[in-house]
Amino acid sequence: MRNSLRPLGILVLGGALAAAACGGEAAPSNPAVAGGRGGGQAAQAVPVATASVVRKSVPLDIQGIGTVIAASTVVVRAQVTGELMSVNFIEGDEVQQGQVLVTIDKRPLEAALQQAQAALDRDIAQAANARAQATRYQDLAQRGIATREQVDQIIANAAALDATVGADRAAVENAKVQLQYATITAPLTGKTGLLQVHPGNLVRATDTTPIVTINKITPVYVSFAVPEALLPELKRYMAKGKLAVTALPPNETGPSKGFITFIDNAVDITTGTIKVKGTFPNTDRRLWPGQYVNVNVTLSAEPNAIVVPTLAVQTGQQGSYVFVVKADQTVDLRPVAVERATGEESVIKTGLAPGEVVVTDGQLRLVPGSRVSIKKSEPSKAAS
Repeated sequence: MRNSLRPLGILVLGGALAAAACGGEAAPSNPAVAGGRGGGQAAQAVPVATASVVRKSVPLDIQGIGTVIAASTVVVRAQVTGELMSVNFIEGDEVQQGQVLVTIDKRPLEAALQQAQAALDRDIAQAANARAQATRYQDLAQRGIATREQVDQIIANAAALDATVGADRAAVENAKVQLQYATITAPLTGKTGLLQVHPGNLVRATDTTPIVTINKITPVYVSFAVPEALLPELKRYMAKGKLAVTALPPNETGPSKGFITFIDNAVDITTGTIKVKGTFPNTDRRLWPGQYVNVNVTLSAEPNAIVVPTLAVQTGQQGSYVFVVKADQTVDLRPVAVERATGEESVIKTGLAPGEVVVTDGQLRLVPGSRVSIKKSEPSKAAS
């Protein structure tokens, strides 16, 4: 009897120990305990960076990439054939209009001028003699000594020689022009480029290689494209007066200022843009032909715009939103309507009021109702 009850007691004791062990594992899953831990994590503040919503004047502008174009470009080529005798400038110099740039060997041209002048003098003498003969034959014809046919022949010869004299005069003028072409002067005031032909080389009027290229860089033009959707606004503001434009070259600290002076007469159907050109005085020579620049056209200024840093605006499935910090250091998710972005700032149409504080960094860890702590801005390395 005792031997038969001993295994039963062992089973009961084992069951009790197992129940006690299971009870010890289940104790931490008490809802009260779990709620206490979760509440401690929710109470921890999320560090964020913030900025205030402000009301200020914000410019309405158009931005793009433009190309600097010289106001005038002249390619200097030879118009006569001859040896290049001298170059009277250094490549890269600023030359004045009328300044002698290069000279070509004048001797063959001077000889051609002398030959044309001699032919003119000869034909003038022959024409004078022909006119005198015509007068004499007319007198002889009246006395019946000369025939009418002879008189007509003499008069025709005199007229032909007069025409030859006219052709000779034109040949002399052409020879003088050719001689002038031997001295090449600057057709405008500007900056010279690379010298392509050096003294001693033979230049021809048919050469395709220019001697030098001159660019007028005061003033200069900046050409850029504007989307056709902005064309009505651009034309409306131009009708009110001069429209300012700025151009900022790469690695420059301040922009150059000019005015819009040209709008193309057609929209480019391949890009949906229209070409606009601004004129810049460029007295400081900061803009260089062929250079790419950042262009900004200021149409007007919105005086009472509500502005926040662009970093504060987030985009979700329902549209744009920001996290607004309330007085109790918790955040509220606020939908907003963004009118436009200007640089690092966004103009808010609806959803915010001046004086409110929005989160600009740390939004990924936030949900509506999260408690936040505002981070202090760290001093920059340069300041330290």
